[in-house]
Amino acid sequence: MKILVIGPSWVGDMVMSQSLYKALKKKHPTATIDVLAPAWCEPILARMPEVNRSIEMPIGHGAFDLKGRWKIGRGLKSEGYTHAYVLPNSAKSALIPLFARIPNRIGWKGESRYGLLTDLRPNKRVFQYYVERFVALASSKEKMKQEVQLENCPRPTLTVETNSQAATFEKFELNNARKIIGMCPGAEFGPAKRWPDKRYAEVAQHAIDNGQQVWLFGSGKDRDVTEKIRSALTEEAQQYCHNLAGSTSLIEAVDLLAACDTVVSNDSGLMHISAAVGCNVIAVYGSSSPDYTPPLTDKLTMVHTDIECRPCFKRECPLGHMNCLNQLESQQVIKHLETRYND
Repeated sequence: MKILVIGPSWVGDMVMSQSLYKALKKKHPTATIDVLAPAWCEPILARMPEVNRSIEMPIGHGAFDLKGRWKIGRGLKSEGYTHAYVLPNSAKSALIPLFARIPNRIGWKGESRYGLLTDLRPNKRVFQYYVERFVALASSKEKMKQEVQLENCPRPTLTVETNSQAATFEKFELNNARKIIGMCPGAEFGPAKRWPDKRYAEVAQHAIDNGQQVWLFGSGKDRDVTEKIRSALTEEAQQYCHNLAGSTSLIEAVDLLAACDTVVSNDSGLMHISAAVGCNVIAVYGSSSPDYTPPLTDKLTMVHTDIECRPCFKRECPLGHMNCLNQLESQQVIKHLETRYND
């Protein structure tokens, strides 16, 4: 088998897609797996041993560009792929394997992809968890329901390169003299997933007062939030809090997260990376739910409120009060961190 995967466009989804690659390699050990994905995914895919190579998808997320997709597909035709797995739900995402004349094209029905896929799976909702929907594609349509449950899905495990990690430590003048608590206070999806920076600051102050250090992670968009968290700490505590948001590349963040003992994170891509590099994860849920995309690790604590209106899965609070996050006290996270202090 020579496999082309049309990969997802979100960090968390890309990490979870490794479960499919592991399932495919288990069933077909000699298979070659290439992944067509946005350029930013390349360093993540390079840390997945199951992936032979990543191929840059130059067409932006959401753009149709039929001519561009035809050119990419025709360019891939000579690769001789036997199977294509189409992970996004859109019809346009299934065009490139069609244009590449890949004979076996597998995916969920999505946007009425009749004729585009040769193995069309009718109803992804027979699986509760997102990762199950990925892994089910490695099984036949007839057997997938009996073969795939969350507990037997392979878990993402990103490789950590020691030399790369050491170089990143040196670049940012970091050390592990104190136990490292990572914090990921951003969420690309929207504000209804973001625990208030005040709460993160309270947890950070407590961790530092108890002999830990805190590393703050995120994109450039999160820099203002992470700086507010650091600024809210006492002057003495600030020397043990490193604001890395917007300064690291994605792969540098992977290596630094792997050095953390525990990571406190909103429901985000960095949460899934933290799980995949072996951290203890304290996952904070607001409008979303762990009943669909939980971090795939046993070293997990999930915290959330139980107010009536959550989960609503909205980007912004439809009621305007954000109580699912505002009523979640820092002590709920601190008590789990204290368990780690005593290990």
